[in-house]
Amino acid sequence: MSQAEKKLNELRDSIAEVDRALLELLRRRMDLAAEVGHLKAADGQPILVPEVHDRVLRRARRHAEACGISEQIMESIFGAVMRGAIERQHQVSAELNAASGSRMLLVGGAGNMGGWFQGFARRLGHRIDVVDPALEILPKTAGRFARLSEIESFDPYEAILVSVPLGVGPEVLDEIAERRPKGLVIEIASIKDHLGSSIVRARDAGLTICSLHPMFGPGKSFYENLTFVVACMDDPQTEKVRIGKWLRSPNTHFVPVPFDHHDRLMGWLLGLAHLSGMIFGLALTRSGLGAEELKACASTTYDRQLSTATSVLQEDPDLYFDIQWLNPHRGDVYKAVRDAVADLVDAVQNEDRERFRAVLGEANHFVSSR
Repeated sequence: MSQAEKKLNELRDSIAEVDRALLELLRRRMDLAAEVGHLKAADGQPILVPEVHDRVLRRARRHAEACGISEQIMESIFGAVMRGAIERQHQVSAELNAASGSRMLLVGGAGNMGGWFQGFARRLGHRIDVVDPALEILPKTAGRFARLSEIESFDPYEAILVSVPLGVGPEVLDEIAERRPKGLVIEIASIKDHLGSSIVRARDAGLTICSLHPMFGPGKSFYENLTFVVACMDDPQTEKVRIGKWLRSPNTHFVPVPFDHHDRLMGWLLGLAHLSGMIFGLALTRSGLGAEELKACASTTYDRQLSTATSVLQEDPDLYFDIQWLNPHRGDVYKAVRDAVADLVDAVQNEDRERFRAVLGEANHFVSSR
């Protein structure tokens, strides 16, 4: 063995020793995170505190030069450690909640969002039964049903969460209402207007029903901040308490809005955002340029918009059609899009620099507002 090889092996042995020490320190850090998680859960505090998170990353970046690495690498390392700590705190919260969980029926539990809610509710300690037509081909198992009619009684369920395609929502709610469940019914449709009549009939029949809208998709981590819009027909605080019994965790945030206002909000938060991605992708297909050429020469802005467009275009087109079609406020969104394009195009074609500046300034003022 040469001197160089011998020295290299010695250095590798030293690195292994340091790695073992780092792993022990990491274990200790996660133990401390668990202790923090216990205190936060007992006090009802959120797991992720942005100010603390940012302070840790700033501290890490300051030491990057001394470690001989870039600030980006240092932030990536400590970002991963922070994500691990957040996950550990969530595990603690789930363990504390497990003993107090109740029985829930999840209608549409084999779908993407249904699967997400299965995992989330179980982490909160709830016992979950599932209804979904996709289960028809599987062997019969306790707590798994292909149809609502297979369930003898809804009485054991303290809550029924409905996660079904938008188009069949009214039919499913009507079927549930006919059975007069005693537990809370939670529907999570992203558009509410077409459900209005079914919800009113269910309430008139004596059901307690809440309209919830998770503002994220099924790829969302359980360990991040989770925003839910509550479309309220009753007192907002009352509805938040009802929902909170089932879905509250240290990182859930419930934002109440009037039921009749929900779809107007979603016309812009979902309809416009989806439409922008679809238009971007569709316009590219008419560019006459190749996707590989565009990718090879891509700017940062192009990459960001392409990423957003891709996330939209790779989703279920029927879902995105329903989000557009079923929203009664879509006409307002489409008119605004047409007017905005016309303003920009007219300013450019008429060589009106001042008008172009004014239009962008107006937009910037709005999107920069907090």
